[in-house]
Amino acid sequence: MAVIEGVMGLYDGCLDGTELGSTAHLAKVLNAPVVLVMDAKGLSRSAGAIVLGYKHFDREVKIEGVILNRVRSERHYTALKKSIESNCNVPVLGYLPLDGEIGLPERHLGLVPSAEQELSKATYQKIGKLLSATVDIDKLVNIASSTNDLSPFKKTVFTETHEQFNFRIAVAADEAFNFYYQDNLDLLELYGVELTYFSPLYDKYLPADIDGLYIGGGFPELHASMLAANTTMKESIRKAHKNGIAIYGECGGMMYLLEQLVDFKNNTHEMCRILKGTTKMENKRQGLGYVTVKTIQDTLLCSKGDIFKAHEFHWSSLHTSTETPYAYEVFKYGDNTPKRDGLIANRVLGSYCHIHFSTDLKLVKKFLYTIADRG
Repeated sequence: MAVIEGVMGLYDGCLDGTELGSTAHLAKVLNAPVVLVMDAKGLSRSAGAIVLGYKHFDREVKIEGVILNRVRSERHYTALKKSIESNCNVPVLGYLPLDGEIGLPERHLGLVPSAEQELSKATYQKIGKLLSATVDIDKLVNIASSTNDLSPFKKTVFTETHEQFNFRIAVAADEAFNFYYQDNLDLLELYGVELTYFSPLYDKYLPADIDGLYIGGGFPELHASMLAANTTMKESIRKAHKNGIAIYGECGGMMYLLEQLVDFKNNTHEMCRILKGTTKMENKRQGLGYVTVKTIQDTLLCSKGDIFKAHEFHWSSLHTSTETPYAYEVFKYGDNTPKRDGLIANRVLGSYCHIHFSTDLKLVKKFLYTIADRG
């Protein structure tokens, strides 16, 4: 069984008023049934009104069930279930009780990644026992099994390619850097690239014999002191830069490539000093959502004039000198003035934009051509 979990609400996507990029949009593309997980705290009969609204908002979305969260008692659950099933003709599959011991930890960028969570085995067992007792798992499996076949489509991304690049690219992977689109990594391998993984936190040096470096997003601000203290790794990255290795830093990766990072406690940490500038953690979010990117300088991923889609999500602000050349103009729907983003140096690009390479295969190809043209 494959579970597709969306961010925000079922119908939330781009801010242009369309369904584009929403969980509902994806469910329709995949012919997948939808199970609403609804916060029931503070609700009773109103739950039926909410589910009815979701059901009729887009009748092409197949809402096949509801699971209620944070339910106070069996009596509370009975009232919720009656309102939903009698008014909406949608089955309620069960509930999870209000229990602070099974809450998943969160921080400024959302849920703490599973690799970092320290929930005990007993906690997971408790969640499992609760679900087994209060949710109709068989009915949930039956709903998942009712998925129709995909509509006919033409493969446009993972197709057979005659372009092969005998490269070795080092990918940062640890608690500080772990935000990657798996498709990006798979696409690099499709083009013949060997990926080797390393930790900027724990390893002393970059892997040997690499042609490129890819540092994704994550939480460098939470590990800034360790990143700063690992001077041999920073020097290894600077040496790779001097030797002409192509380096791409995305969001947290860009923060690491800059001169300094100022954390939430206003402590300053020295980073790799390859790109000029400082990032500072703020007390409110600085960017979230889908964006359109226009390239205004040639980079290792794209050429001047290229336009593509991306996503941003960060709590830090970027501080550079007034003379700093930016690579991108970033537009969000409804904004009158674009933001500047994307810092470049010789064969280096750092940006807040999270880019899914399949939005335009020219992006991954330009990256590989840049590596090949080492001069």
